[in-house]
Amino acid sequence: MEETLPPDSAGVWGSSASTSLEAYRALRTEPARWLPVALDIARGHGLDTSSPHVFVTGTNLVVGLGERLILKIFPPLLHAQFVSERSSLTQLAGRLHLPIPEIVAEGTRDGWPYLVITRLAGALGSEAWPSLPEGQKERLLRQIGETIASVQRAPLGPLARIEPRWDDFMRKQMQGCRVRHERLGLAPKFLAGLDDLMRDAARLIPMDAPPVILTGEYIPENFLLACDNGEWSLAGLFDFGDVRAGWRDYDLLGPSAFMAAGRPGRVRSLLEGFGYTTLDFTLRRRLMALMLLHHASDLNSHICIEGWQDKANDLIELQDLIWPG
Repeated sequence: MEETLPPDSAGVWGSSASTSLEAYRALRTEPARWLPVALDIARGHGLDTSSPHVFVTGTNLVVGLGERLILKIFPPLLHAQFVSERSSLTQLAGRLHLPIPEIVAEGTRDGWPYLVITRLAGALGSEAWPSLPEGQKERLLRQIGETIASVQRAPLGPLARIEPRWDDFMRKQMQGCRVRHERLGLAPKFLAGLDDLMRDAARLIPMDAPPVILTGEYIPENFLLACDNGEWSLAGLFDFGDVRAGWRDYDLLGPSAFMAAGRPGRVRSLLEGFGYTTLDFTLRRRLMALMLLHHASDLNSHICIEGWQDKANDLIELQDLIWPG
């Protein structure tokens, strides 16, 4: 539904933040400029606005409304994220063993779409993960692998129409791979193997296999944990703004880079939870290619193995380091 702006907030949505990513990012860092509009949206749905909490991380404008609800506002230039989030939450509703947000209300304010969703309970993964004992980390990675597989068993529904299609996305990523990683400062010894890896990628990454739901971001910032009698478990999964349809292995990259940290027990738990019983050269090679082709790929920032740049001399040694046997 289209709503009428209160006079004192029209300037926010009508600003260049609607069309300029730089201007939008500046807006996002100043809640005083947009929070009144967010609260007006919430009041329009009869929601409690007495104790709002602005979330400072993430991409969109997000405010907690008490302990139960969250309002998420998407700028027009990120409308695709709104479509992805809305379609994913609708399609996955009731299909997972793990809680995900439920859509309570939705609408558009002067071209800015928004969702009101339920707020999940639990400790944020990025806060709890670092201090967990090794056995608990392996246990959680197995659960993450199982969760990825569970999401991928769900029918695509409207998510099948999300653009770009997998084959187009992969080919574009392959074409720009070297330029991207040169710009990001990947060491020459790894850049030297890129051409060979891309030739392998064209053969190893299925382009026309039946696609599955991919979030692209199974990372600690996007899930919640709970502890029961000393046992930590996944308690919730959220943030579906970057969902696409494609080859299943793509979603192993986030937990491989940010959580498994090249530890054999963690890697084995993740892959076994996902459904892989063996880890051979072909799978390592495909995962290495996909890691370099990921839409957010930046090895220097994302591989959480201390001193990895000095522990591998080329991409083959690097794939063995990230996914040890």
